[in-house]
Amino acid sequence: ICKVFVRKKKNKSGVISIQIIDKSTGKYRVLKTIGSSTNKSEIDQLYEDGKQWIKNHTGIQELDFTDYRYHTELVLDGLEEISVRGPELLLGKLFDQVGFNQLNDDLFKQLVLARLCYPSSKLKTSDYLFKYQNKVIDVQSIYRYMDKLHKQQKSQIQEISYKYTLKILDGAINVVFYDVTTIYFEIDNEDDLRKTGFSKEGKHQNPQIVLGLLVSKGGYPLAYDIFEGNKFEGHTMLPIIDHFKQKFKLDQLVIVADSGLLSFKNIEELQRKGYEFILGARIKNEKTLVKEKILALKLKNGESTIVEKDDLKLIISYSDSRAKKDKHNREKGLKRLEKKVKSGKLTKSSINNRGYNKYLKVDGELKVSIDKTKFETDANWDGLKGYITNAKLSKNEILQNYSHLWKIEKAFRIAKTDLKIRPIYHRVQRRIEAHICIAFVAYKIYKELERQLKEKKSTLSPEKAINIAKTIYAVKIKHPITKETTYLTHIKTEEQKNLANLFNF
Repeated sequence: ICKVFVRKKKNKSGVISIQIIDKSTGKYRVLKTIGSSTNKSEIDQLYEDGKQWIKNHTGIQELDFTDYRYHTELVLDGLEEISVRGPELLLGKLFDQVGFNQLNDDLFKQLVLARLCYPSSKLKTSDYLFKYQNKVIDVQSIYRYMDKLHKQQKSQIQEISYKYTLKILDGAINVVFYDVTTIYFEIDNEDDLRKTGFSKEGKHQNPQIVLGLLVSKGGYPLAYDIFEGNKFEGHTMLPIIDHFKQKFKLDQLVIVADSGLLSFKNIEELQRKGYEFILGARIKNEKTLVKEKILALKLKNGESTIVEKDDLKLIISYSDSRAKKDKHNREKGLKRLEKKVKSGKLTKSSINNRGYNKYLKVDGELKVSIDKTKFETDANWDGLKGYITNAKLSKNEILQNYSHLWKIEKAFRIAKTDLKIRPIYHRVQRRIEAHICIAFVAYKIYKELERQLKEKKSTLSPEKAINIAKTIYAVKIKHPITKETTYLTHIKTEEQKNLANLFNF
């Protein structure tokens, strides 16, 4: 990279100049003229002065350019900074394209990119930013920023997210998907927000919060909110949807949600407020007459039909693959119960409708056994799925829209695994909300990366693309002689080049 030596140059008058030459770029460039003379002894002294000048300005005792080690020493002497550059080139570009750079806050951007690449506590995030990005940001600065994010920027962030989603969906959002999950905390005591309740992660003894998420077709996040850990999930849906509809002045929305959000009160409120909805139905809980109609349908694989129910439509579909899964789950649940019965761990308190406990019965006063007749009768429902709706869409459109609901489940899975939304180390509500907000934006960037990879017909997954980006480094070098500063991004491997070409960086 750097090649410096002393040169004697004679002009037409016979005067010899002693020059310091740099050939690092392939061309000869005069760095300094030490002096000129026609006297041999003076010329020899000027030559020695030139060699000394090189030693003084490079810190190298000898310059033998036939040895690559000296080249390396020159580079290392001028090396000022090494940083992971790929995440900024890839994810930072997407961050700007979505429009989050409108916040004009570099710390926000760094926290979002860190959540995508090295999700961890805010203390470890501060350490990561210093070690890998050469950014000195202490953890208290991050906490102060999170207070600002909660107070001033959350609404703007959701508006940016909505407008970009509207753009990529050709200006129309009329079907939205809603679901909830729970996020537990490894603490003993409850507070006003973190309370014990039904945990989707099986952590019923841990205080938790309930997170509600609204997404569009394609799984692009639109809005979210958090609730007390003991709040019934059915009571979380309308506050988020109402706020979303009012904020963006939407006339009509079709709400799609699973059976966990199904309740008489929810249906009544949705109808009263003029929403159309498609909800997963609890067909085994229907009235006897309706259940008899369902079981008499004898549907085949892929078939569906409508069963009238008051002023609503109850759509029933059947799938062989679903039947196989239902059977597998029933048999697995039965084996688990049989093991517990054999061990004597089950008591009268175990007799409830939670999961496969519904197959239990009490024989006499003390003995708990399994009701095999109930287990076998349940097989009649294998493969059947119900949907309760008032939507004006056709039957096939209703089934097709409901089939997109899995994407919100994928959103929660990514948030909990790739983005490591938990454990949450914050205690106060405003910082818990700010933490969720950062994860929300990180997921938005993840989805945009996924969308663009698909649009570019790449076989890369978002996870693979991010991992490749994390291997792209940049160096800052100050020339040991000229003191000029150069920034170089090191893109060498084929997969790095492929990613760079895909996203033009």
